Amino acid sequence: MSKTAFIFPGQGAQYIGMAMDFIEQNPEFKTIIENFDKKNGTNLFQIMKEGPEELLKETKFTQPAILFHSIVAMKTLLNEIDIKPDFVAGHSLGEFSALVANEVLDFEDALYLVHRRGEFMIKANEGKPFAMAAIIGPDSAKVKEFCESASSEGIVIAANYNTPVQTVISGSKAGVDKACELASAAGAKRVVPLVVGAPFHSPLIEKAGNWLAEEMDKINFKTTEIPVISNVDAKPVSDPEQIKKNLAEQVTSSVLWVDSINNLIKDGVEIFIEFGPKKVLAGMIKKIDRSVKVMSIDKLEDVEKVKVELV
Repeated sequence: MSKTAFIFPGQGAQYIGMAMDFIEQNPEFKTIIENFDKKNGTNLFQIMKEGPEELLKETKFTQPAILFHSIVAMKTLLNEIDIKPDFVAGHSLGEFSALVANEVLDFEDALYLVHRRGEFMIKANEGKPFAMAAIIGPDSAKVKEFCESASSEGIVIAANYNTPVQTVISGSKAGVDKACELASAAGAKRVVPLVVGAPFHSPLIEKAGNWLAEEMDKINFKTTEIPVISNVDAKPVSDPEQIKKNLAEQVTSSVLWVDSINNLIKDGVEIFIEFGPKKVLAGMIKKIDRSVKVMSIDKLEDVEKVKVELV
């Protein structure tokens, strides 16, 4: 029998008005985000609803906004049909959403943790010049070579292995600029600088991982029967202590997304259901393996379409 994985996106897909259709349909969701705002002295609901975009792009707001959208999309589907995933996985920040899906984390605890994660990532970089860029065309081994050759200029690593031909690099501005220069000279199809708030998944924000570990120790991580695929090694994990360790390490480690998807397929997953804004992961998976079925729920209207395909 074919297996199913629930998957959840990371940052970059946020948009003004996100999740509002789910909130209108289910007022309980609004209560959750209002409680978050009350506890944290934030105005996330308003920022998601009306912007401004500059605030929604701030990682301390982006992260809880995307996690919230992902989970209310999932809960809306689960209110309609009874389906249980065999695995869960998330891209970077999405790993926290995945841990709500398999009930390791409470929804409200996860919102709090990713909000803090965003704050820590900005604070850890301490105003040092940094950059991130997507390199499209060369395979990941080639991109690693560019990073190694450029590291004499400054720290730069392959941060996200998104598809076989799309790798995101992260690090010091000088290191990233040099690696981009090398990629362009070697004939990369495109080199796209990314507008981000910190050098995510690079050693430059090591302190953020330490602070996050301390914060996670205050939160109850429960045991689960549904394994999460860890970004740091692309392997399934169920043990709460190991999950915490991996999440702290993930802050400065590469996101092994291609390996994660390939390993899920090897383990028998044929259906992927993506929950969250803009259906970003569906596009990535189609570039990894076109043979699997990928469905996405971004808006309320998508729930019915997915339901029809699943029933």
